[in-house]
Amino acid sequence: MIFMRIDLLCSGSKGNSCLIRHKDTQLLIDCGSTKKYLMESFQKVGACVDDTNGVLISHAHSDHVSQLKHFKHLDVYSYCDLKDALDKHDVFPNQKMIINDLSIQFIGLSHDSPHTIGFVVESETEKLVYVTDTGYVPNQIKPYIANADHYIFESNHDVNRLMQTKRPMFLKQRILSDSGHLNNEDSSLNLTSLINMKTKNIVLAHLSEEANTQDLALDTFSDVLLRKDLHPSKVDVRAAKQFEILTIE
Repeated sequence: MIFMRIDLLCSGSKGNSCLIRHKDTQLLIDCGSTKKYLMESFQKVGACVDDTNGVLISHAHSDHVSQLKHFKHLDVYSYCDLKDALDKHDVFPNQKMIINDLSIQFIGLSHDSPHTIGFVVESETEKLVYVTDTGYVPNQIKPYIANADHYIFESNHDVNRLMQTKRPMFLKQRILSDSGHLNNEDSSLNLTSLINMKTKNIVLAHLSEEANTQDLALDTFSDVLLRKDLHPSKVDVRAAKQFEILTIE
């Protein structure tokens, strides 16, 4: 049996990108960060940019699209407006399409960038849910994102730690709003309601370097599991760093 290989290349406010490979298919979700970092990351995971069958863009904030000009010769799939894509394919929430060996379901999220989406990527045997940059998880998408093998899921901030930062109040309110970012508690509550016995990997993603830590995110998830009396023994739970390749295979 051939499994998907998922390389989260970077995750956070300084850049986001994720490479997915299965059989002869290679997809890239977002392309933030720097050209140097992304190209070096492709080399480190043994991938070639020109083998990419599709670039999936979640939204137009710079930490997700800053290097799109280096991928603009590829097929780009986006719900939002983009200036650096030569061959852009418009997609919409609830739409499903096949790209070679993988199926992609586009799901609507709530963020302060117009037309933000997440992705459900499926092979014949596996399901990956990729949800970042959303202030809450809309009820209408929950049937699509439940019971996945792998989750890359936003756990952006600890509320108390965010409030203690020197950020201006308007920015704190933006982050805490329904069009901001998921905090650790809400992320964990959502995840523990979505996973099932087939879930193998959870990656807590898009952590704020100022208002969160890996330990805080992981401890919150563990606390929610205990409160719900859940004991998933076969789930590998990790928290992504901003610039460190994290691999699921």
